[in-house]
Amino acid sequence: MTNDIQERLGRWRAFMAGEGRGRFMFHVNVPLADQDASQPPVSLLWPDQAQARIERRWADYQLMCRQAARVRDDRVPYLSNMTGTEIFAEAFGCRVHRPGDTNPFALPLIHTAAEADRIRQPELSRSTLACLFDIADELHRRGGPDALMKPVDCQSPMDVVALIWDKSDLFPAMVEAPDAVRGLANKVGVLIESFFDAWFKRYGTTFVAHYPDYVMHGGVTMSVDEVGAVSAEMFRDFFRDELIHLSHRFGGLGIHCCADARHQWGSFRALPGLKMINHVAPPTRNARAYLLDSLCFYGDRTVQMPFGWKPDGKPETWPSQFPAGTRVVFEVQAEDAEQAAALAERLREIQGTAAAASPR
Repeated sequence: MTNDIQERLGRWRAFMAGEGRGRFMFHVNVPLADQDASQPPVSLLWPDQAQARIERRWADYQLMCRQAARVRDDRVPYLSNMTGTEIFAEAFGCRVHRPGDTNPFALPLIHTAAEADRIRQPELSRSTLACLFDIADELHRRGGPDALMKPVDCQSPMDVVALIWDKSDLFPAMVEAPDAVRGLANKVGVLIESFFDAWFKRYGTTFVAHYPDYVMHGGVTMSVDEVGAVSAEMFRDFFRDELIHLSHRFGGLGIHCCADARHQWGSFRALPGLKMINHVAPPTRNARAYLLDSLCFYGDRTVQMPFGWKPDGKPETWPSQFPAGTRVVFEVQAEDAEQAAALAERLREIQGTAAAASPR
């Protein structure tokens, strides 16, 4: 691994730990037209497309390495084994719909508490998840021990339950049969823990989050979206304890939430070990107001990577527009590779000035 990438990893470690190294990190996106036209075609996320997935992800990694050499932002190249949301539900027996124009997704398996109680606990090595390690093993072999991995798309245990259990029946069951709901969530949690125990043992505990792209040194990342459809009380009853457990189990937590979950922010903020939260402004809200409110609400409690808010003015002015006391990761778009390199240099200067002014 080059010294430059090691320096980026060091910045991420300090920034995520809140060690006074400045209050922002940044990615500069290069237009697709400026990327390598020789990339293999995008492969479908289907089990019988494993080799095509490997070749595409390996080419993506090589492209990221070349871009990192040209653009000195904070992005760290990674080997991706991203999937659809279906994988853990499929391991419990859900059928999967695999359309040709979008990611696969799980079809509900059960409708009643009695059916939930009968579901058996999958064993990782004999489940449909095992093939994902075959893909990751080959990518890791090619990249070497220092190459960072991006794990699979993972939802919280309760979010996976909402894939397995038809939602029109699940939500009433959360009131009428809460023990059955919790019982199934516990089974999902056991499988998720087993998966990441094996994943981190193989590929290391420094990784790029499943979504969006930020670096974690320890911990686990997942999407928590179903909280948008339940009350704050139900969050505490069904989601909070499993998230706390996973945070303690793996040494921290990164959360992506694309639901309109303003009423859950207090519960999110109180989670121990919360390292990063990524809120996406829902289409029913004013994106700038929603995400500015989020930045102010969490303050320095955790790092944020807000999506959907485009600050006014030139990208170089963005850092000064984030509220004081916040730690933010943001993205800017360049017109071409040359501009991307120049913009990264300018933002690096601003970043260094901010770090020098930060209290140690």
